[in-house]
Amino acid sequence: MATVTSEIDIDMPISTVYNQWTQFETFPQFMGGVDSVTQLSDTLTAWQVSIAGVSREFEAEIVEQSPDERVAWNSTSGEEHSGVVTFHRLEADRTRVALQLTWQPQGVVETIGALLQVDDIQIDRDLHRFKELIEQNGFETGAWRGNVDRAPDSTGR
Repeated sequence: MATVTSEIDIDMPISTVYNQWTQFETFPQFMGGVDSVTQLSDTLTAWQVSIAGVSREFEAEIVEQSPDERVAWNSTSGEEHSGVVTFHRLEADRTRVALQLTWQPQGVVETIGALLQVDDIQIDRDLHRFKELIEQNGFETGAWRGNVDRAPDSTGR
């Protein structure tokens, strides 16, 4: 498994940044390699991606969501991956977004890319494009502020 972490500070209020992040169908506007995201339900999305000339499809389920704090997901079909994005209020109009993504590279190209940290570079670029998008717009294009409670772990918590 490969793990990528990145963070960026955005000059917008935390609720605005969080609200825009929940607009998954807009991800192709700032995420390289993401062709489309379709919101199937409040917690399920279908993705079409093209990475290194290879097209793939998968579904991902939101497994934890707390407005202005975090969104966590796991793939349910196709590509094996999971991740979490957290939102941190730095000032009234300044927010830190921290992203952690874990995925299973497939094939030689993806494995070499992960070893060379090409995925880290891509995630950094994507977060910078997200920052540009939200700061240039000056507002979010929508919001979903529902809660999704994390399932209890093996200890029952």
